[in-house]
Amino acid sequence: MSSLFPKLEHPLKVLTHLRPKTKTGTIMTSVTQPVLAFNRQDDVKKFEDTKLGVKGLVDSGVTQIPSIFHHPPESLINSAPDTDPDPIPVIDLSGPTPEVVDQVRKAAGTFGFFQVVNHGVPVSLLDRLVKTVKAFHELPPEERMKHYRRDMATGVTYFSNIDLFVSKAASWRDTLQLRLGPTMADIDAIPDICRNEILEWDKEVKQLTEKLLGLFSQGLGVKADKLTEMSCSGGRVMVGHYYPYCPEPNKTVGIACHTDPGVLTVLLQDQVGGLQIKHEGNWVNVKPVHGALVINVGDLLQILSNDKYTSVEHRVYANPQHEPRVSIAVFCNPSKRDDLYGPLPEIVSPREPAHYQQFTYSEFINRFFKKELDGKSLAKYFSLENE
Repeated sequence: MSSLFPKLEHPLKVLTHLRPKTKTGTIMTSVTQPVLAFNRQDDVKKFEDTKLGVKGLVDSGVTQIPSIFHHPPESLINSAPDTDPDPIPVIDLSGPTPEVVDQVRKAAGTFGFFQVVNHGVPVSLLDRLVKTVKAFHELPPEERMKHYRRDMATGVTYFSNIDLFVSKAASWRDTLQLRLGPTMADIDAIPDICRNEILEWDKEVKQLTEKLLGLFSQGLGVKADKLTEMSCSGGRVMVGHYYPYCPEPNKTVGIACHTDPGVLTVLLQDQVGGLQIKHEGNWVNVKPVHGALVINVGDLLQILSNDKYTSVEHRVYANPQHEPRVSIAVFCNPSKRDDLYGPLPEIVSPREPAHYQQFTYSEFINRFFKKELDGKSLAKYFSLENE
């Protein structure tokens, strides 16, 4: 252990003693003795090497979060008042198809987010899924550490912050990630504690996403199976996010402001809350509705729709409650990675020309992973206005 850190009972506590760097590379103590400022790269590595994630910091009893989690003031999040109206549409998928198509089209074009009920997925499964994903994140440290990795060799990874090494500041969450399609992750690599629920969830969410793609397609005036034929739900990735209690929620975030890169996202959130979307310049809470699933438009669907649908910036504030927040998202992406994507030719005309260039999905997603989560830069990058 470096002499820069005091001896502590728990290895993760050293991170709480990191100090912010100044222009000169040193800071002054109260007795004017200079001490070496922290090196972010080194301290990120120290955190990563523990293989315990943010949950490990909480378990160590920290009362001050490490400096690698400190976000600049302009990026910090305050929860919207509970009394704010919740404008996020809730759509009953059991209604008449023409009405549901119209509701989806309007919600996708204005909010970019909506919740669905009567979606066909058993609520009992949703409850069990949240319970077992939470149970995984609360396994004893030695059990969680066995799964901690970033490579997708088995299709299962467990880590803290997908953009940990490229972001300016880490966020207060851990993630269990699985590849669902086009090829399911190695079954034996899925943690026992949540394996059955995840496999059952995959079957249900596959059917739901195909139904949603049909509604989105019809809302654009193209044939119902258009987006499915383009393999838009073939590449599916599930993440089980865990947002434990944060002792200093005014210094960090649960997840930074961003848009999802793919076609659409299906999100199951528990009842703790914390998700916010940007609507008409204001941040609005997406209040949990038990049994509902949150659906949001991704950057690629906005591009395919030639801006008829919109991907919306969203974020999660650091959890100030002692009850952890759990959310499970499935990101739906094309499985045909080398095909060209851009505005659907059926909806482009001289009167409504294409707003985006053509690109392969591989090029598109590689661009996403080379940067930190940063608002809506991905769609802007492929816009023809940038040429």
